[in-house]
Amino acid sequence: MIRSELLQELHKDNPELRAEEVEQVLDIFFDEIAQRLAEGGRVELRGFGAFSTREREARTGRNPRTGEAVDVPAKRVPYFKSGKEIRQRLNAD
Repeated sequence: MIRSELLQELHKDNPELRAEEVEQVLDIFFDEIAQRLAEGGRVELRGFGAFSTREREARTGRNPRTGEAVDVPAKRVPYFKSGKEIRQRLNAD
């Protein structure tokens, strides 16, 4: 599902809201998750999963084209762990 499909589904389920309002709600939702992760926090959506960040240490990589050694700086990357309920739904027979 892409963002526009999600917006359509939300608008279909909430016809009392204008399309612009639905889009604003979705923007706020994603912005809040991103802001919390940027602050080093964690976002948990019960039944769905949890978003957090993981630290990656600095390392020496290789340029695949030239084979030259390249320093890759330390960084934080987003991480998602699915919740128990969603895992059960995915694996239901």
